[in-house]
Order: sequence, then C-alpha cells, then structure tokens
Amino acid sequence: MGKDSSSNALHPAGYDALIARYGLQVIPHWHHSSISQSSTRRTERNGSSVFDVYPRAFEPQDTLGGNLEFALKYDGVSLEVLSALFARVTPEDITAYIQTKPMGKYARRVWYLFEWLTGRRLPLIDMASGNYVDLLEEDLFYTSASVQVRRQRVNDNLLGDARFCPIVRRTELLDAFEKKDLPGKCREVLAAYPREILKRALSYLYTKETKSSFEIENVSLDASRTERFVALLVLAEKQDFFNKVDLIDLQNRIVDARFRDADYRQTQNYVGESVGWTKERVHFVSPKPADLNGLMEGMFAAHRRMSESGLQPVVHAATMAFGFVFMHPFEDGNGRIHRFLIHNILAYRKFTPAGVIFPVSAVMLNDRDAYDASLEAFSKGLLPLIEYRLDERGQLTVQNETALHYRYIDMTAQAEALFGFIERVIGTDLEAELRFLRNYDATKKALQEIVDMPDRLIDLFIRLCLQNKGVLSAAKRQSLFEKLSDDEVARMQAAVRQGYSDKGTTE
Repeated sequence: MGKDSSSNALHPAGYDALIARYGLQVIPHWHHSSISQSSTRRTERNGSSVFDVYPRAFEPQDTLGGNLEFALKYDGVSLEVLSALFARVTPEDITAYIQTKPMGKYARRVWYLFEWLTGRRLPLIDMASGNYVDLLEEDLFYTSASVQVRRQRVNDNLLGDARFCPIVRRTELLDAFEKKDLPGKCREVLAAYPREILKRALSYLYTKETKSSFEIENVSLDASRTERFVALLVLAEKQDFFNKVDLIDLQNRIVDARFRDADYRQTQNYVGESVGWTKERVHFVSPKPADLNGLMEGMFAAHRRMSESGLQPVVHAATMAFGFVFMHPFEDGNGRIHRFLIHNILAYRKFTPAGVIFPVSAVMLNDRDAYDASLEAFSKGLLPLIEYRLDERGQLTVQNETALHYRYIDMTAQAEALFGFIERVIGTDLEAELRFLRNYDATKKALQEIVDMPDRLIDLFIRLCLQNKGVLSAAKRQSLFEKLSDDEVARMQAAVRQGYSDKGTTE
C-alpha cells in the first residue's frame, strides 16, 4: 500500500512478511497486513482483497514465530502459505518457536499444522494437560466435526486432510444467504401450484438444465444425448456420484464415445483461446497428470468428511464441484460433470426438495460474467505461478511443481457465487416457469371457450401472440388461421394478453 496518510513507511506483517522473507511462490492470500507508525488502524478493500494497516502497538516480533502468530491471529488460516513456509524452514526453527509458548493456542496450532502438512514429527513430547483449542474458529470459518488430537490438544475441524483441504470463510454475504432459507423459499413457491403444473414444470427444467450445461461449452445436443443427461439428473438425488468409479462412468455417459476415459487423463490440459493463427491465450492450467490421483483421493476424503459432518450443503457442493473443475481430471466433459455435481450434492444432502432441480446452468449461461468471475477467483491468482511451455501444436508442458496450489484452495468466492445462482433460480427460473404454465392453462381454457380448436393450433396461437406482444401478425393470421373470423381472433388475442398480463411470464 506504499505510505500511510502520515507519510510513515509501512512494512508488511504476518503472511506478507513471511512470503517476502522466504520468497514463497503462493497464490496471494485474501488478507494483507502491514504496520505503520501512526496510532490508528485503517482498512482498505480492493475487490475480494482486504488491506489492514495496524498501528505500531500491534507490531509483532520480526521473527518467524512472531509473524506466524500474527498471521494466525489477524490474517486467518492459509494452508498454502503455511505449507510453502514449512518446506523452507527447518524443524528446529519451528520447535524453537513452540518452546517459547508451549501452552499457547497459536503455538499449538503451528505445531499441529507443521506435522500435518509436512508429515514430519517434531522433537516435542505430547501435551499432558490443558484445554483443547479449535484449529479453525467456528465463527470465522466453515468447519467439520472436530477430531480431538491429544498430542497438541487441538480439535482438528478442517474440511479435509493434507491431500486436499479447501477453506471457506464465513462472510456477511454467506451469512445473509443462510438466513434466507432458500429450501424453505423453494417449498413456498412449489406449494402455490397444483401437482400437474409442478410435474410439467419440473420436466421442462430438467431439459433446460441439460441444454444450458451443454450450451455453456458450445457442445451440440441431439435428442438421445439430452435424454441420457436428463436421466442422470433424475438419479442425482438417489446416488452419491462423487467417487472415482462413478465419475469415470459419468464421463463415459456424457461425452462422445470416441473420447471416453478409462482413468484420469494422462496428458496435460488447459483452458485457452486462439488469438491468432498460431497464438493461444492460456486462461487456466490444470494439475499435472502425475498429481491427479493424490488430489482426487483427497477430494473424495474431504467429501466424505463434509457429508458426515453435515456441512452446510451449498458450501459442500461449491467446494466439491468447483474443486473438481479446477482439477479437470478427464480429457473431456469436466465442465458438465462439475455442474452435475452441484445437483448431485445438493439433492443427496436434501437441500433441494425431493424431485426438484435448480437449473443453475441456465443462470450461469445467462450471466456468464458472474460464472466466469467465480472461476477466475482461483485461476487469476494461479496462472502467474505456473511455468509452462506451449508448442506449435498446442501441447502445453508444465515445468515447475504446482500441486500445492490446487491442494488448499480458498473457495469462499465460489460458495458465495453458487448461493447467488441458486437464489436467482428460485426467484426467477422456477417461479417464472410455474407462472407461465399456470397462465398457459388458464389461457388455453379461455381460447377453447371462444373457438373449439385442436390443441396444436391453440398452442401455436398462444406462442405466436406472445412472440409478437400479444397480437397475431397479419401474415400468420392469413396463412395459419384463415378459418377464424376477425371477431374470434380479436377475442382470442385479448384472452392471451389477459392471461399473461403479469410480468415475467413470456418465454
């Protein structure tokens, strides 16, 4: 941030100080701390990043232990920074810090996390007394059911294990979404309509979700592929698909038969776009094939832990579904599986009412900026850390070690985005489709009372009127409805306008 308002130079503290001192190559942490010589504290925000300037009274000792303790106290928990740091310092350095405050909660957290992240045991004897402390403060983070660890007397309430462990912070936005009780809101919407309308609407929404998910990736659909994907969506509430066998089977069902995988990919993939005859702009690089198995096994373990702990279902779905697409474990179909997993976890965790689907892909398709932002919240910080070579055939080779960056992702932004998509589904797509069908039934009945026409012609009349602001065009009138009198057409047009007089009912 340069200098403060008193022209006193700022110097970093906490994670920023450790990153600079040890030259750590990590995705930037969301919270940045610095110390000034003034007596006031101030906070600035830049997008999702927070910059806190603390007065001199907060200044930590300019040591490894001093900045570690400051970081855990004020910057929160960054498993990626800690893992990179522990790989650079010696066990003796960490041991020396812990021995200065053997009963301190921050020292015990550092002790546990060092052994957990590195797999190395420090030369310290187990604690024999003292209260247990949580690794993550439950008022600041989403947590799993605690596992007591006697050695450091800490409660491990992380969302995963050392192979894969996302972090999701409790934010004002997430708190507000939880208080809205979106499943309850959905049940209220559904309760206002008769069963027959619900059945027709849900059938349409399953198809809409299928088409939208494929359209996001510009993949063409025929009737057969549509039916197969709809059938999978129907199974989403009955079966947990998040395991290796079922994910491979799922991939085989939704991609062209020529591109089915029997295992995780063996080649490096990436997301990019052509910007010239021989140039490619890279937007995202997935993990190396050699790192995939460990990362995916970690994800499966985290999924089981979240399920058993009863973690908030949208947070659970966001971490697994977005985590999956960031891993990109297959050659093809990753995006569609990512969106399928959202439905699978929400339905299997009973967040979605039985038999109901939230067509989140339709919202993502209609608001690509918001969807892209949810993906870029991770990819923008990741890409500068990937050293790669892209040859003239479009083959990309990653030249440095990158697994750490995918192992401990902060998925707060993805959880917020998914909650937003779901809220919009319930308040727009679901309710609009139900309202449309209700109005359609009433309008159809009114038209039949004017003229007893075949259902096919009534459907066509309604659709053509809605497409032309409630009026049948002269050309359509002449070519398709020449048997009707002018009075009948006028009355039928008025019935359509009356039936769809409320906003948001036309397709």
